[in-house]
Amino acid sequence: MSEAPMKLVVVGAAGRMGQTLIRTIAAMDGVMLHAAVERSGSPFVGKDAGEIAGLGPTGVIIGDDPLAAFLHGEGVLDFTSPAATVNFAGLAAQARIVHVVGTTGCSVEEEEKIKAAGRHARVVKSGNMSLGVNLLGVLTEQAARALPGNDWDIEILEMHHKHKVDAPSGTALLLGEAAARGRGIDLANHSVRSRDGHTGARPKGAIGFATLRGGSVIGEHSVLIAGEGEIVTLSHSAGDRSIFARGAISAALWARDKKPGFYSMLDVLGLTR
Repeated sequence: MSEAPMKLVVVGAAGRMGQTLIRTIAAMDGVMLHAAVERSGSPFVGKDAGEIAGLGPTGVIIGDDPLAAFLHGEGVLDFTSPAATVNFAGLAAQARIVHVVGTTGCSVEEEEKIKAAGRHARVVKSGNMSLGVNLLGVLTEQAARALPGNDWDIEILEMHHKHKVDAPSGTALLLGEAAARGRGIDLANHSVRSRDGHTGARPKGAIGFATLRGGSVIGEHSVLIAGEGEIVTLSHSAGDRSIFARGAISAALWARDKKPGFYSMLDVLGLTR
């Protein structure tokens, strides 16, 4: 007998990613929308989640009590804000469910709180949920290891829509961490986030970041590894938010029968060494 569909909760249900998640859940096998949550006072509380997402009525009414939704669900999909995600992490741990986190812009302290929830919840967190981007991270690490830092410079370029509030993007940082692992260095001590005025020569071994914002761009990322007379470019272009939604739902299904812990998309995709 086949397993019952996994009961998923979408938080930030009325946002761009929340709506995409609701539509993607409806289109995928093995999952069902159990509950949808918005912040208290949101004008969307009390409305049908399917109608907000453009599906028509689903019978799932958007609420503002995440714990009540979590206690009867099996997993929560979370692309909200750092402060909200920390709160949801505590509630997911209390409910002992899967917590898939696509939220970016978290501080070190917030990251630690989310990781700590993995003692009781099954937390899957990534700066990007797409298969292509996580493969790009693996390739970036391999390239950084193969091309020595004394002769090859690494720059990470990213562009997103004008509404994005954090920079560099979580994906750019994911790629930077991959490059740093390949070089055997600490990203925090080798990253260059901005350049303006008389900066002097580029430090050897630095990993540079450049951020562009504008229009409705969903996500463009390139890793440029520049040597004398040649440049190697690794890149990924996101044409639709559904790639992140499908990845997040796949992560929830993967974590459904796992032990409590803190996991990444590399674990989900079997790309960890």
